[in-house]
Amino acid sequence: MTAQATPRHRVSTTTARMRDLADAVADASVWSMDPTEAGATLVELTRLAAQVSELQARVAAHADTIHVGQDVGASSSANWLAHQTKTTRAAAYGAVRLGHDLEAHASTRDALAAGEIDVERARVVVRWVDRLPTDLGPATLAKAEAHLLEEARHHDAKALGRLGRRLWEVIAPEEADAHEAEILQRQEAAALRACSLTMVDDGDGKTCGRFTLPTYHAAALKKMLMALAAPKHVAATQGPGVERRPGPEALGRALCELIERYPTDRLPQAGGVNATLLVVIDEDTLTGRLEKAGVLDTGDQISPAMARRLACEAGIIPAVLGSNSVPLDLGRRSRYHTEHQRIAMFLRDRGCRAEGCDRTTGLHAHHQQHWVDGGHTNLHDGVPLCAWHHTLIHDPTYQTTYLPTGKVQFHRRT
Repeated sequence: MTAQATPRHRVSTTTARMRDLADAVADASVWSMDPTEAGATLVELTRLAAQVSELQARVAAHADTIHVGQDVGASSSANWLAHQTKTTRAAAYGAVRLGHDLEAHASTRDALAAGEIDVERARVVVRWVDRLPTDLGPATLAKAEAHLLEEARHHDAKALGRLGRRLWEVIAPEEADAHEAEILQRQEAAALRACSLTMVDDGDGKTCGRFTLPTYHAAALKKMLMALAAPKHVAATQGPGVERRPGPEALGRALCELIERYPTDRLPQAGGVNATLLVVIDEDTLTGRLEKAGVLDTGDQISPAMARRLACEAGIIPAVLGSNSVPLDLGRRSRYHTEHQRIAMFLRDRGCRAEGCDRTTGLHAHHQQHWVDGGHTNLHDGVPLCAWHHTLIHDPTYQTTYLPTGKVQFHRRT
C-alpha cells in the first residue's frame, strides 16, 4: 500500500492482503477454465466486487467524518479521494454518500457486505425507503427495507425500482395507488423540467448531440425509430438486399428518415412559413448537368446528390434565379406577404437584414415602407428580420437606416 507503509487496523491489513492476492493472479491465464468453473468464478467475482464496494463506502464515509485531506487543504474528503485515485469527483462523492446512507440502513449494508446484492440494488433500496415518511416509525421502515431486500435477491436494479414505487402496498395497501400516482406525477413534472437538447456542428458534415426526455416521450420516439429501423420496413423502402446495420447506426438512420418524413404542415409557422428547411439548387445541378453543392437556408451545404434526392421526395417551389441570383415571379401582391414571397426574400437575403445579426430562422417579413404609410407588399420592399429586430424597427426610440449594402442599421435616438 502506498498511503501507509505498515497498516495496523484489521480493515487496512485485510485490504493489503486482498491486493496481494489479486497481484498473484494478475498474469494468470484463464483459458483452461471449463464453462462451469468460469461461470461460477464470474458469479463469485461479482459478489466480491459488491463486498469490496461496501468496504470502500464504509471507509469513505469514515474518512469524510474525520476530514481526511484537510491537512493538505482539500475542500472535502471526496475531492481528496478523486485527486489521489484520479477517479471522477462524481464517483468519489458517490462512494462517500453510499457509505453514509448505509450507516442509516444496517440491513442493506449487511446484504451488500455479504455480496448478496450489488451497489445498484443497494442504492435503490436506500432511495425508496428514504422516500417514505419518517413518521411511519422504525418498525414500519424496517419492514419496508426488509421487503425490498428480499425482492432484491430476485430482481435487478431496474425491476427493483419499479417494485419500490409500489412499496406502499406492503406498509399501507389501501393508500398504494394514490401514493404511486403522486410519485409518478412528481417524476413527470421533474422530467419535463429536465428536458434538454443540445446539438453541435462538428464542421465536418456531422452534428453531434445529447438529449434528456421524459420517459413517455422517449418511449414514443423509440417506437417510431424501431418501426423505421425494422428489417421489413428497410427491405420495403431500400430493397431486399440492403445490408443490415448495427443497432445504433440503424436507429440513427431511422431518426434521419423520421425527420425527412415528418409533414411540415403539422408544425407551427415561423414568420408565415412552415418549419421547412429550404434547399437552394440551380436547374443545371437538379437535372444532373452540373455538380454544384446545394445550399440550405441555414447557410450549410449539402452534396448535389442529396439535393437531387430531396427534390425527388419533396415539393419543389420554382424559384427562377436571374443573373444576379434574385428570385423572380413568386407570389402576388396582398396585404401580407405570401409564403412564396417570404421564401423568396429569405433565399435572396439568407437571413435577418439587420446589421451584425446572423439569425436565419423564424424570420418575419417587414415592409421597408410601412404598409400604413403606403408601402407595397412585394419583394423589392420586403425585408426579412428576426423577431428581435422586427420589434426594434417599430420602436420609436430607434432610428433605422437602410444601407447601400441592403443591411438595416439601428441607432438609439438621443
